[in-house]
Amino acid sequence: MADPHGFLEVPKIEAAKRPVDDRIGDWREVYEQQDPHQRAFEVSQQARRCMDCGIPFCHSGSAGCPLGNLIPEWNDLVRRGRWDAASERLHATNNFPEFTGRLCPAPCEAACVLSIAEEKTGGSVTIKRIEQTIADHAWRDGIVEPQPPAIVTGKSVAIVGSGPAGLAAAQQLTRAGHQVTVYERDDRLGGLMRYGIPEYKLEKATLNQRLAQMRAEGTRFITECEVGVDLSVEQLRERHDAVVLAVGALRGRDNDVEGRHLDGVHLAMEHLVPANRECEGDGPSPLSAQGKHVVIIGGGDTGADCLGTAHRQGAASVTQLDYKPEPPLHRDESRTPWPTWPLVLRTSPAHVEGGARRYEVAVQRFIGDDTGHVRAMEIAEVRVSRDADGRRHITPVGEPLQIQCDLALLAIGFEGVEHMPLLDELGLRLNGRGTLSCGSDWQTSTPGVFVCGDAHRGASLIVWAIAEGRSAAHAVDAYLMGESDLPAPVHPGALPLAVA
Repeated sequence: MADPHGFLEVPKIEAAKRPVDDRIGDWREVYEQQDPHQRAFEVSQQARRCMDCGIPFCHSGSAGCPLGNLIPEWNDLVRRGRWDAASERLHATNNFPEFTGRLCPAPCEAACVLSIAEEKTGGSVTIKRIEQTIADHAWRDGIVEPQPPAIVTGKSVAIVGSGPAGLAAAQQLTRAGHQVTVYERDDRLGGLMRYGIPEYKLEKATLNQRLAQMRAEGTRFITECEVGVDLSVEQLRERHDAVVLAVGALRGRDNDVEGRHLDGVHLAMEHLVPANRECEGDGPSPLSAQGKHVVIIGGGDTGADCLGTAHRQGAASVTQLDYKPEPPLHRDESRTPWPTWPLVLRTSPAHVEGGARRYEVAVQRFIGDDTGHVRAMEIAEVRVSRDADGRRHITPVGEPLQIQCDLALLAIGFEGVEHMPLLDELGLRLNGRGTLSCGSDWQTSTPGVFVCGDAHRGASLIVWAIAEGRSAAHAVDAYLMGESDLPAPVHPGALPLAVA
């Protein structure tokens, strides 16, 4: 059984981060590289704090982990030093724990029973840190090995897109014995994990080692191939018995405000992608923040990614704007009761590195110089309200204010799946949310064509992408073979109570 006194005797300790001055001078991950034995000891102590609750909300798909990760089980195995068994239990529900352990905002921790009364319990179990440590320990000790299929079905599956949803579906279907080919339009694999997530959050060597495992298992990868352009849908359907669309939801939301056309005003991904390419060795970013006064519009994770990237590029100053009020430091039970995702102020490592955060303000217009380049931004305090139909209205109040701006980055979210020839050739149309609909079997209106991840649910968490990829793999396997033993952690209509 779990340690009944663990959370009383062991204080909650998060992973140590490198000093700010050190980490903004390179692109390495922000966390300290501890001695493996010391790290294992510290994490095993943190695992003692898990109470193995009678009803563990941490792995509830509605509020906690959509993958149904067996968190109390591998916490207890870590507590007892059984790292190999912990890795086995972790990988039983999660194909890529080294990704989620770094990138997931951890709704499991918000749903931990110890977060009900944090002032008394010390806060949730450090589930995310334990998960990452299990995964890193398993890779270092050679516990993670290729798992080629025991049988070959003779069926062929195409996965379009190599983000976390596509990779999860591909690995599951390959292990089920199907011949899987992943098509990626970029020159490297990984989707947003490759070119959207900064190197300091996920060193790409971590991604590459998992791709090497998948290749050894038999998954085939084809890069620089946009289906519908470089390869027709007719050719795709001739080669494969089923198709899975995991194309993401990368159509960035824009803001048609006065001056949007000026040089130096860009969508966030136009800044993040070349920065990641520079880390891959493709040469200097043409959109560097070096020496510039940067203003980021949007207070979410993408904005924080732009913030950390601008720090490392040597920005003169960085300001992040959010039209919403500053969230409280602690959960408001009347608005977001446990175990739902709490609306609280979140401070990423990038925020600690510098820059200013301004709330309840919005851009009114961009101001350019004689060359057509942005030189300033006019902002105003705003108040947000909703009408009877739930539509949001942002109303300026007070007098406008000008702030210096050489580079403006719009990090205000995504509107859905990009318009692409692939969808037209398949006869598919986007729904009102800008995504692709499917039935209860993850199949679109075109027979034999399935969808998963952000392409289905809209821009969301990596853990939801993996869960949907695993569930779509189950559906494809059943479609091809009549039945399937693959797990299906979520239903297409599942919606999280915890939303980041």
